[in-house]
Amino acid sequence: MIGKVLLVDDDVELSSMLSEYIVREGFDVDVVHDGEAGVGAALSGAYSIVVLDVMMPDVGGIEALRRIRGQSRIPVLMLTARGDDVDRIVGLELGADDYVPKPCTPRELVARIRAILRRSQDVQINSDAEGGMLAVGPLVMWPQMRRSHWHGRELGLTSTEYNLLEILARSAGRVVSKAELSEQGLGRPLARFDRSIDVHLSSIRHKLGPRSDGRPWIETVRGLGYQLIRE
Repeated sequence: MIGKVLLVDDDVELSSMLSEYIVREGFDVDVVHDGEAGVGAALSGAYSIVVLDVMMPDVGGIEALRRIRGQSRIPVLMLTARGDDVDRIVGLELGADDYVPKPCTPRELVARIRAILRRSQDVQINSDAEGGMLAVGPLVMWPQMRRSHWHGRELGLTSTEYNLLEILARSAGRVVSKAELSEQGLGRPLARFDRSIDVHLSSIRHKLGPRSDGRPWIETVRGLGYQLIRE
């Protein structure tokens, strides 16, 4: 098996269909049908990634994500209603790594799971090849261990936030396009009107705080992309 997936969705029929396909793709899958049980399972340490539906009774996906993120950095992929930008943005702001709009095909879901795990698991081919510590001003990153310090203190980054910050750090002082960040950080092409990158970077900016002059460490270069300021 190449990873253990926790699927949290109250739609029994859809969950069965998705889990069968995911298993055929080489993953181990457990399914739970309510948010409360999903939170407990996600925090058990037994899974590589959580696929979490937003629309569930009682403890919904947003509340479940909030509880998970209070104690764990496990990658979380949200299943959101197509066109529901509010839940999508709230989920990303709370630390979801990415989202897939429903209805989705099993192939699309598995592709997104693979993209997240490829960037978050211990086997980091690119990082291992470059190796060592990455330091930019007060930022220090250890790609092989996926650890990061800011002014000597641990940065509580989600898996996707780590990916994006590492990409910017490796190109510090140079503008990185939004499309490049999506391809390398999220593992998928940038979609039109997709605000995922903006939301993730907003969260990273908040965690880094402002520079001494009040400006952010990650600057937006209008029409071009983003850059991490080297000081």
